[in-house]
Amino acid sequence: MQNQRVLIHPPHLSNEKSLKTLVENRSVYTLNHCELNLFETYESSKLVPLKFNDFVVTSMLRGKKVMHLFDEPGFDYLPGETVVIPSNIEMKIDFPEASKENPTQCLALAIDNSKINETLNFLNERYPKEGNDVFWQLNYQNYFFYNNIDLATTINKLIKECMSTSITKDALADLTLQELLIRIIQTQTIKSIDEGLAIHPNNPIFEVTEFIKLNLKENINLKILSDKACMSTTSFYRFFKRELGMSPIEYILNEKVKHAKKLLRNPGIQINEVCYLSGFEDASYFIRLFKKHEGITPKQYQLLYVN
Repeated sequence: MQNQRVLIHPPHLSNEKSLKTLVENRSVYTLNHCELNLFETYESSKLVPLKFNDFVVTSMLRGKKVMHLFDEPGFDYLPGETVVIPSNIEMKIDFPEASKENPTQCLALAIDNSKINETLNFLNERYPKEGNDVFWQLNYQNYFFYNNIDLATTINKLIKECMSTSITKDALADLTLQELLIRIIQTQTIKSIDEGLAIHPNNPIFEVTEFIKLNLKENINLKILSDKACMSTTSFYRFFKRELGMSPIEYILNEKVKHAKKLLRNPGIQINEVCYLSGFEDASYFIRLFKKHEGITPKQYQLLYVN
């Protein structure tokens, strides 16, 4: 789980005899409100154009692409990463390493605008955000991010529903589409906070998360945070979970691990010192939690940065 990328389970590659082309061979699964496209590329190529009429969620499953979007410099696109693209925007794609032995595979989920609007209206009515003029909405400037566990799990679920032969697949896919849009908005919010961008002047989440980052060594509890946001503890807990898809405690632990990772890039620092500076009192708990998050121990992580 290096760099917080969570991989999606890739579907099987197409049978070689069924391939219509070696560049962006496409398999399509059409449902009432979405269309799942699976693209496979088996030879190196450059600036392959692709455009959808609907909002599209793309996720890399295998191999590497270079994406060109919005007249910005191309960027590497790898498994564990997701890009969301507004309707009618052309992307151009390079496949620098694609071959029969090393194919790329990518999913592109096109979602009806009516379904997106219906979901956002439902969320704004039933689960309104805190503050005036603060709404559930997709952020089209924040279009590239790493998958977290919740986002990857939801995309896996949606792939399964789209490829299913069950008569209830449309109903189940509709529910999962709602969940996917919520997860994308929450992931975009977390990324904006990580990059130090204020979400909205009327939304207290940025102030609260900044306070957490500046006080990792302190004993931060729910009461301190809810006072900071001028809410009751119950309202604050619901607000925080709705904004970021995780509890305040989960967020604090994530930030402590993130801080520990920065410190561990110094090969001379002791693990006990990293533990203390990251706000952990118990070294064995710190090591267990770090391994759960990153898949390796703090020492193993530190050794990755030794020349």
